[in-house]
Amino acid sequence: MARSADRQPRPPYDPAIDSVLVALGHGPDRYEVERVRKVSACRTKPLTAALMADKSVRVDDERIPGPRGKDIEVSIVRPRTESNVKRLRPGIFYIHGGALISCNRFAGLDTSAVWARDLDAITISAEYGLAPESTGEQLVNDCYAALLWAEKNLTKLGIDPGRFILYGTSAGGGLAAATALMVRDKGGPKLSGLFLECPMLDDRNETISAQQYRNGPFYNSTMNRFAWSCLLGDRVGTNAVSEYEAPARAADLGGLPPTFIDCASAEPFRDEIVIFASRLWAAGVCAELHIWPGGPHGYDRIAPDAPMSKQAREARLCWLRRVFTRGI
Repeated sequence: MARSADRQPRPPYDPAIDSVLVALGHGPDRYEVERVRKVSACRTKPLTAALMADKSVRVDDERIPGPRGKDIEVSIVRPRTESNVKRLRPGIFYIHGGALISCNRFAGLDTSAVWARDLDAITISAEYGLAPESTGEQLVNDCYAALLWAEKNLTKLGIDPGRFILYGTSAGGGLAAATALMVRDKGGPKLSGLFLECPMLDDRNETISAQQYRNGPFYNSTMNRFAWSCLLGDRVGTNAVSEYEAPARAADLGGLPPTFIDCASAEPFRDEIVIFASRLWAAGVCAELHIWPGGPHGYDRIAPDAPMSKQAREARLCWLRRVFTRGI
C-alpha cells in the first residue's frame, strides 16, 4: 500500500534545530501575501536595527534609475576603518531573499557587517520589485539594472573591479543565478564569483525533496508553489517560463563565474540545487557545493548557534576569502 504524502519518509532535522521547529508548529495550509510580509518584517526588523547600530560599518543610501521608469533604492555598507594606504576593497552585490514576495534590501544584510570586518568588503544591496505587484522578468531586470549601476561606479564606491561578486540568498539566490545568466548573455559586467545561498531555482516543484517537504514549519514546498504563482501566474510549471524567471530552466549553464552553492538536506530546494550544481560541473563551471545534514531552509537563522550553522558560515567565509585573494 502506498504511503500518504504526509507520511513520506524524509531526512530528519538536526537535533540542535528540531526543538525550535517543533515550537514553530506545522505551518499554515494556505498563504497570503500580506501575512507573509508581516511575519517577514517582524523577523528582519531587529536585525536591520542591529546593522544600523553597528559602529564597525557605515550604511549609505542611493537612489538610482530603474528599468521601469522609477528609481531603485540601493544601500551600501562600508567598513568604518580606514588605513593609511588608499586601496580598493572587495565588493559584494547582494540580493535579498523573501520568497519573491516579501522583505526588503535590508533582509539578511546584517551579514554585511561580518563581511566588512572579516573580509574588508563593501556590500551593495538593491531594492528590487516584489511579486505579485512585479511579475515575470521584472524582478531580475531590476537586479541587473542595479548591477550595471554598481559596475559603472565601482571605483567611485571604493570597490576593486577585479574582486566583485554576485551574492543571493533564497529567492535572492535564484535572482542572483538569473542575473548571472543575463550578465553572461549580455556580455557583462565582469564578475569574480557567484554565491548562491539556499537558492530558489525551479518553479516546477517536481523533485523528491519538494515532495518530502510539502508541509512543515518555516519554508515548505506548499509555500514555494504559492510564491512562484505570485511571480508567474498561470504560467507556473509550464514550458512558458524563461531562465531569467526560473534559472533551473536554462538549457546551458556554461560561461558562469566560479560558483559557491549551499543548502541543507531537510528542505524542499535540496534536489533542485544538487541538480543545478551537477549541471554547472557538466558545463565546465568551477563550482563548490555544500549540503548541510539535518537543516531546514534558513537553518542558520533559525538556530544560529547550532554547530552546523557555525560550520556553514565559516565555509562561506572561506570561499569568499579564496575568491577575493585570487583577485589581488
